[in-house]
Amino acid sequence: MLFRPLRIALRIVSLLVAALLLYFAVSLVQVWLTSREYDPHPAAAILVMGAAEDNGTPTLDLQARLKEAVILFQDGYAHLIVVTGSREKGDVFTEAGVSKSYLEHKGVPASDILEAGGTNSYENVADAAPQLISRHATSVLVTTDPFHEDRSMAIASSLGLTPSPTPTRTSPITGWSTVPYFLKEAVGVGLGRIVGFNHLEWLHEA
Repeated sequence: MLFRPLRIALRIVSLLVAALLLYFAVSLVQVWLTSREYDPHPAAAILVMGAAEDNGTPTLDLQARLKEAVILFQDGYAHLIVVTGSREKGDVFTEAGVSKSYLEHKGVPASDILEAGGTNSYENVADAAPQLISRHATSVLVTTDPFHEDRSMAIASSLGLTPSPTPTRTSPITGWSTVPYFLKEAVGVGLGRIVGFNHLEWLHEA
């Protein structure tokens, strides 16, 4: 009889752990399925999620996102590109500034590029959203790495935008190297739904 409350408590804990594992497993599946979606269609803007820059030059990951944005822009899906990202500690250039220079070099007019800041995914979208909403440009094509697409769109939806997935198809992160990123994004999406995506500052993507 003395051990009965303990057994009940252990059973409850086991059920809770199983429920959490199932919840994050479902989140992982959702992140993976979204990574495979590519749905370009006419929209008000192309939203490029920030990634690292290297002393004024986009990293390969950021270049891949920007290349996708250029393709969408040139194909006429949107006539405004929003680049995001501020500077990390010790940096001279901002991610958004470097991205804008890259786009201009590829032939995108400066007047068709909007800069937003942010040091993480939530801040990227949170800084871009008011500018887009003020322009009545709430439909956006979200361009980022495939594994990052689901969380980026969830953040955009939570901030009043209507996102569609257009992940880069030339990401340098491929194959088995994507596994840790998918796992991290599953945790981010799962926790974001519970505590809010604005409370995931610790979660940084490449």
